[in-house]
Amino acid sequence: MAAKKKSARKPVNPWLLVRRSKVHGNGCFARRFIPKGTRIIEYLGDRISHKEADRRYEGADVNDNHTFLFIADRRTVIDASHGGNEARWINHSCDGNCESEIEKGRVFVDATRDIEKGEELGYDYQIGRDKNDPSNVDEIYACRCGSPKCRGTMLWPAKRPKPRKAKKKVAKRAAGRAKGKSTRAKRRA
Repeated sequence: MAAKKKSARKPVNPWLLVRRSKVHGNGCFARRFIPKGTRIIEYLGDRISHKEADRRYEGADVNDNHTFLFIADRRTVIDASHGGNEARWINHSCDGNCESEIEKGRVFVDATRDIEKGEELGYDYQIGRDKNDPSNVDEIYACRCGSPKCRGTMLWPAKRPKPRKAKKKVAKRAAGRAKGKSTRAKRRA
């Protein structure tokens, strides 16, 4: 009789499961209640240099925001598209229930508050901006988290609108008062 082969199944993460997400593609959802402060998962994948990461993705479509790259330190990038685990499916959220923690070149995802069973996990990707970004970079990395605190982009820091000149505002308010209307009433009219 031949010996039975054991399957090479990966261990199931006790805290999360992967399924389709309303936020974007796949997402990670709490398998059970997760208390605040819980270390949920380590972000795994090929540990490569920044130069290698650039080489691997130099031909990628600049309009594609889908990435499994995580900067661990100034020398190391983790590429979860090669040897990655479920952590790669945790979606961005401007007001997430998790955060990424980097310790000695390793990346972990920890709960920042209590997470209910079935709730989607999310953390702020804080993707850096670059002087070579295409003009539509905010569209490419648009956020779909749906949070009331959503800043509209996965990029960090968020692009702020150019401030208006104070003189024009003061002049508009003065003109509105001279006509007997506040600027608020003017907008409604």
